[in-house]
Amino acid sequence: MSVLLALDSSTEHMALALVGQGHAAFVDADGGALASQRLVPDVMALLQQAGLALSAVEAVGFGRGPGAFTGLRTACSVAQGLAFGAGKPVLALDSLMLVAEDTRQQLVAAGEDDPELDVWVAMDARMNQIYLGRYRWNGARWSTVAEPLLTDLDPLRALWREEPPAIVAGSALGAFELETGAARRFPTTVSRARALGALAQQAFDAGLAEDAANALPLYVRDKVALTTAEREAAKAATLAAGNAAAADAAAADTQGVPTR
Repeated sequence: MSVLLALDSSTEHMALALVGQGHAAFVDADGGALASQRLVPDVMALLQQAGLALSAVEAVGFGRGPGAFTGLRTACSVAQGLAFGAGKPVLALDSLMLVAEDTRQQLVAAGEDDPELDVWVAMDARMNQIYLGRYRWNGARWSTVAEPLLTDLDPLRALWREEPPAIVAGSALGAFELETGAARRFPTTVSRARALGALAQQAFDAGLAEDAANALPLYVRDKVALTTAEREAAKAATLAAGNAAAADAAAADTQGVPTR
């Protein structure tokens, strides 16, 4: 089994996972504004604790979104920088599917290892809106039934009145009054990091690794129309973060982080 590193900062929580070849290390921590400062140091600490150099990692996964704009850009740029520094591919992971996977893990922990699951994920997107996606588990891996999108409350309520969900997961359950009928509700995650590690392994096994140059966040909010100055500033920030991550990773590798 290949060694995979994955990171996510799409919400106010930061998640890191290192899995493969006997390694299973997970970090769930505060993120938000702290993610840009913590991601690279925490990644290198995770590798050092496992006795691995970044060069031992086969691919770097990242939560591509949807989620907070700054958090997505941070995760993407850091993953891209680490992958460039190590000459490895990336795995772009659906941040809503991560919540579906955590729900599956909660069910398994409760002794309900259902080979088929249909999960709606509804995450609080602020401004009275919701990030929404629908996913199906076939007993081995997830597939996307409804691609992630941004929705207002009334259309979602109408959708679920017409087609009642079986399982609903995500922070929107606690943030809004959502009528879900007889659906099972999972408003919180137990470990985003463990779910992230599982998704990274599924994506790698499915051959979804891609060149780091192709790494892009997924923005679903309509208002991404920035001024020229804002676009240039965003581009410069992403490039700088990626370069810094690559430099830090290269420095750590040359300063004696052991390999096995």
